[in-house]
This record gives sequence, C-alpha cells and structure tokens, in this order.
Amino acid sequence: MSEETKSPDSENEEPQASESAESTGTEVGQETGQEELQLQLEDARSKADEHWSQCLRLQAELENTRRRAERDVESAHKFALEKFTIELLPVKDSLEMGLSAATGDDETVARLREGTELTLKMFSDVLQKFGIREISPTAGEPFNPEYHQAMTMQESAEHPENTIVAVMQKGYLLNERLVRPAMVIVSKG
Repeated sequence: MSEETKSPDSENEEPQASESAESTGTEVGQETGQEELQLQLEDARSKADEHWSQCLRLQAELENTRRRAERDVESAHKFALEKFTIELLPVKDSLEMGLSAATGDDETVARLREGTELTLKMFSDVLQKFGIREISPTAGEPFNPEYHQAMTMQESAEHPENTIVAVMQKGYLLNERLVRPAMVIVSKG
C-alpha cells in the first residue's frame, strides 16, 4: 500500500511540476514576445519620425521653390525693359547733345531749341514712368564706383582727390539696377 500511496502522490507531484514548467515557459515566451513587440514598436516609431522629418524637409523645399519662382517672375517683369532701355539711351543722349549745340539768337534756332526741350522732357517722363532713373553726378561729388565709371583721371587743384571733375555721359538705373554707369573724369588730387 505504501506504493499505492506514493504513486498517487508522485503522480500528483509530477503534474504540478510540469504545470510550473509550462507556466515558466509561457512567461518566458510572453516576455520574449513582449520584447519583440517592443522592438517592433521602437522600429515603427523611428521610421515614423524619419518619415515625418522627411515630409517637413520636402514641405520646406517646396515652399522655397515656390518663393524662388515668384522672385524670378517678379524680377523678369521688373527688368524686362533692360535691353530696350539700353537701346533708347543713345537717342536721349543725341537729343541732349543737339539741344546743347543749338546756339544762337536766330528765331528758327529758338524754335528748334524749344521743340527739342519739349521732346526731351516727354522722353524723360516716359523713362521715369517705366522706372528708369538718371544718374547725373555734379562736379565735386565723390566718385562712387558702383554708379560711376572713371574714363580718365585729371589733376585738379579745385577738387579733392577722388571727386568728379566733369561728366562725359549720364548713367541710368532701371528699378534701382544699374543699366549704364555715368562716365566721369575723376581728380587725382
């Protein structure tokens, strides 16, 4: 009988031990599954963060491209007249030279002078209307290489060094962009 009593006890002990081993195995399996899920979650989060930052960069790049295109179109509109302006300026110069050459007290010369002055004024008004501004430096004004082109240097006791002695040709700006620099004679000092 002792065997019988031991047998059921030993049988009872074995299932408890196997249940304990199964529950430990299940816990280890669950922990492994949780760790694996945690790793997948972290991987998914890092990919989401990467995609989000990529999306933000693309959005910023798109906005920059849009702004650049707007600036280019605005610039094209603003400076479309540049070549036309360059071609018209010699005409204005010729009118001015003709006006200064028309000397004399004769009535015909006076009428010619008056007509040329009116034509020149109309021409200047049209240029200003389209954003073309004249650069007309005066003698004694400091030389500015951004707007003036020194054609020659001349010694002058009247003018300090690097100042304009005389203007050979006026300069022009189109919407604050230099189209033609004023050609000047600069003092040596």
